[in-house]
Amino acid sequence: MLGAKSRPCFLTLGEVNQNLPLLVYLPGMDGTGQLLRSQAKDLGTAFDIRAFAIPPDDSSNWEELSMVVIHLIEGIIKGQPSRLVYLCGESFGGCLAVKVALRAPHLIDRVILSNPATSFKQRPWLQWGGQLSCWLPESIYEASALVLLPFLSALGRMTHRERFELLEAMRSIPATTTNWRLSLVSNFDVDETQLARLTQPVLIIASGADQLLPSVREAKRLVNCIPNAKMLVLPQSGHACLLEKDVNLFGLIEEQNFLPS
Repeated sequence: MLGAKSRPCFLTLGEVNQNLPLLVYLPGMDGTGQLLRSQAKDLGTAFDIRAFAIPPDDSSNWEELSMVVIHLIEGIIKGQPSRLVYLCGESFGGCLAVKVALRAPHLIDRVILSNPATSFKQRPWLQWGGQLSCWLPESIYEASALVLLPFLSALGRMTHRERFELLEAMRSIPATTTNWRLSLVSNFDVDETQLARLTQPVLIIASGADQLLPSVREAKRLVNCIPNAKMLVLPQSGHACLLEKDVNLFGLIEEQNFLPS
């Protein structure tokens, strides 16, 4: 895990290959950046992969997080102005991906959104739960992750290892950080006019069995707002679909003709 005083950074998943397009993974609420590892082997055949890692005590706002991501990308592609850059944002990271793509459209060539939390305002009970968690003893707060696990994932579609890693990632976030990140998604303020400015090709992956967010309905809304967007529905998948053993992100984007030429 990252140290308590560390700063947001990129983790390298797989081998570094400057000749491949850069794929930047923006994680969910856990912020660890580690949960894409099960997808990294296949993705690494076509991409140079980085995962954004946010320290567990970090309280940056959307603008600050966006600028960190932009500066990190600029540092990697410096001297390679024609290098393709993909953003892959999952849940919380989907909101951040939208912010980054709007702030630096010249840097981002394609965007993948997996069950983005852009619909979070439709679930106010989630923020209330986050506020209550700050009052729970630490032991009870950590145990509550077990209660939330079925809402975050289709457990029967995940291996034991992936279930354990998801649970550990959830437990790594202090209650105060959970509440802060919930407040960020609750106040996510990108409207339909701004979404229309996203001219990059955007692939929206929506889980039909998402029990946390109305992801299919939100994907339909986003497709109607974003000029060059298309959606892919995974009928049996849960919110954390990228951890499911039958979901292969590389295969999905290949099927959707979303790979680099």
